[in-house]
Amino acid sequence: MSYAATPVRTSSGVVIIAPLSGHLLPIEQVPDPVFAQKMVGDGISIDPVGETLFAPCDGEVIQLHPSHHAVTIKTAEGLEILMHIGLDTVTLRGKGFTPKVKEGDKVKTGDALIDFDADYVALNARSLLTQLVITNGEKVANFAPRSGVVTGGKDVVLELSLTGSETPTAEKSTTGKKVISQAIVIPNPTGLHARPAAVLANLAKKYKSDLRLKFGEKQANVRSVVGLMGLSIDNGDTVYLVAEGEDAETAVAELTKEMLAGLGEEGLSPAPAPASVAQAEINTPAPRPRSENPNIILGVAASPGVAVGNTYRIRHQEISVAETGENPNKERRKLENAIAQAKLEIEALRAKVHGQADAGKAAIFAAHQELLEDPEIEEMATAAIDEGKSAAFAWKKTYTYQAQQLAKLQNELLAARANDLRDVGGRVLRILTGATVEEISYPDNTILIAEDLTPSDTATMDRSKVLGFCTVGGGATSHVSILARSMDIPAIAGAEPRILDLPNGTPVILDGSKGTMRLNPTPEEMERVKQLQIRLAAKRQADLAAAFEPATTIDGHRVEVVANIGNIEDAEKAVALGGEGVGLLRSEFVFMERDSAPSEDEQTEIYESIARVLGPDRPLIIRTLDVGGDKPLPYLSIPHEENPFLGERGVRIGFDRPEILRTQLRAILRASHAGKVKVMFPMIARLEEWRMAKGMLEEERQKLGISPIEAGIMIEIPAAAVMADQFAKEADFFSVGTNDLTQYTLAMDRGHPKLAPYVDALNPGVLTLIGVAATAARHQGKWLGVCGGVASDPQAVPLLVGLGVTELSVSVPTIPSIKAQIRELKLSDCQKLAKFAIAQATAAEVRALSPLPEE
Repeated sequence: MSYAATPVRTSSGVVIIAPLSGHLLPIEQVPDPVFAQKMVGDGISIDPVGETLFAPCDGEVIQLHPSHHAVTIKTAEGLEILMHIGLDTVTLRGKGFTPKVKEGDKVKTGDALIDFDADYVALNARSLLTQLVITNGEKVANFAPRSGVVTGGKDVVLELSLTGSETPTAEKSTTGKKVISQAIVIPNPTGLHARPAAVLANLAKKYKSDLRLKFGEKQANVRSVVGLMGLSIDNGDTVYLVAEGEDAETAVAELTKEMLAGLGEEGLSPAPAPASVAQAEINTPAPRPRSENPNIILGVAASPGVAVGNTYRIRHQEISVAETGENPNKERRKLENAIAQAKLEIEALRAKVHGQADAGKAAIFAAHQELLEDPEIEEMATAAIDEGKSAAFAWKKTYTYQAQQLAKLQNELLAARANDLRDVGGRVLRILTGATVEEISYPDNTILIAEDLTPSDTATMDRSKVLGFCTVGGGATSHVSILARSMDIPAIAGAEPRILDLPNGTPVILDGSKGTMRLNPTPEEMERVKQLQIRLAAKRQADLAAAFEPATTIDGHRVEVVANIGNIEDAEKAVALGGEGVGLLRSEFVFMERDSAPSEDEQTEIYESIARVLGPDRPLIIRTLDVGGDKPLPYLSIPHEENPFLGERGVRIGFDRPEILRTQLRAILRASHAGKVKVMFPMIARLEEWRMAKGMLEEERQKLGISPIEAGIMIEIPAAAVMADQFAKEADFFSVGTNDLTQYTLAMDRGHPKLAPYVDALNPGVLTLIGVAATAARHQGKWLGVCGGVASDPQAVPLLVGLGVTELSVSVPTIPSIKAQIRELKLSDCQKLAKFAIAQATAAEVRALSPLPEE
């Protein structure tokens, strides 16, 4: 049954029209207890097929949520009608929503309120189910919801009979003392959105006192969901409960406790109370590994090489800002201009690093540009400006708070970005305040000491003066460490905090390969190391001269040394340095720094050009797109996951978006005529996944009528290593991704700010899995390579050879030295060393082994 666009009203009733086209569901069936239990109010839910939210009646827009996913209209009868698009859509921070109205607008039935991108919301939120709820249900005597399919702006969804009089939800008392709560810092990640607001409003209804929530100069009735949402209270904001009445003290005490606990929102726990002395003793963290030698500092091997010099500590400048600003509009313009200028500076820095290294390093600064477009950061800063704060004060408060929150997280993807956010935030703040970057005059032979460094610090370091650096923060996979390796700067991360107490000028020997720094060596020791560096430089020249000789051990065992690359420039460098092929083409670089996915023809051309550089005899192994986890793509929407490293990444993305994987497979097959092209699938955990991937490859091959190519899998999930014997019967080859295999075996995020020092691929457990996979491959007549970072580690090479690895895919600059090292080894000795290593207890014990253990 359809009705006219204008709702029918009688003296005692109102008819509400569908705000969306779609299928109606009873509100009780919504998979969200707050809506299903009618804590927000009674109403109905719609499973939408349209992408525009329409006004369900005539009225006034009294509240538009800052994230634009919810809007409330007040009718002439005083009904407050909340429309909430999707579930958990507040976490999208406005992305995917385009409001067509603003607060205070008068609307007619059928007027457009909000346009939304249904595909984006469906992929990134919990549900598209849209709720229409009467938040002041005390005005309604009877709800008569409809069912079935409705057309937005036309069909009736609710018929309401009104009470005709004010019916308070509880008898309020304003007699009694006035009580104000302590400062309440909102712990909810997305603030007081509909769900926690509804919980708070319902909790408040059992008290008789008048209850208000005060936020800055604004306040709202605690019993009003719309009023609470209208305050736009975000995570970390400070509010106060104000109660007046006979049960004011009880109300404030109990509601404060509930608010600090997050009002039942998932993933939150009550805010900790101040610790007593006893608690402090209990909560004292376990001591970090320290050297028993006071002159030895332990850390993480972040960038290989040895440096001899004197310490020099740097501290990041503290910029003072005025709290009060001018007109909010002026302050907002200041912030917008500063962000725009910062983007230009970062783009220049990105281009500089791109020229020095490769696109992979430049992508670090592309990520910085993305941080400047983060809607949550912008929203928090703008909210502070609207309260009268200066742009500089608002920005500084926002980015420092956000960085602190990120650093606390155990999610590596987020925690690792805290340092990047400080870098970006400081750049914008300098522009806002006009502060000049402090020019640091480094002494000659400087070994830099710092609590932490930013990528900008590293990229602009004076290499003529700075020979190496050592930081307390970071890990081997941080952006700073990646840059250090690309710039050939020896570095240690995750070092003992006592380095910060070292006087400037302390003589040290920094060994970035071993993750150690020796303090106060004698002049003779320092001279010996300098002479060693001279000899190493001469050795590098000798290695380079012999780069095209095969990597064959003294007893005749051949090991193939190939390269990890990201583009054609890397391929050219690898060939020039004696590389025997490409063991890993990280094809995700083909997909990065773009607004859309590359076409089949574009990919074919790229893969063909690299194959031609390598020639007909050198293999080119192309890993299919490996994104997700710590490698997002801006145009590939991946739903939010609590633990992205255990979610959709690698080949799983290809199964979920088969058009992307099939397009890439077609391009690889088409390029196979240009060289010795092979394909490799990442993140294979189950035989079913391998068979699905191989099946897709075969289907596309048959469609193209192209000859078969070899196909293998990455061994980077422990299950694949344990089941290697079964995989080896079907796959053509294995390649071990030691970075992921290590983090999954140890259950430690490899970039976690606290755990990074312990994520070492030479852990005996990881080495055992590599050995198991290598043995399985050999039994089936297949080969196993290693393409993870440990393949370039000189300490690991003898162990990998001894475990049965027959191909090492290494970073391009290390090709000559790895080949030279293998020529000095004996397979029989390596096998003994590997057997001895896996019997050790820790990675540190493995690294401490001499080249050959004594019998």
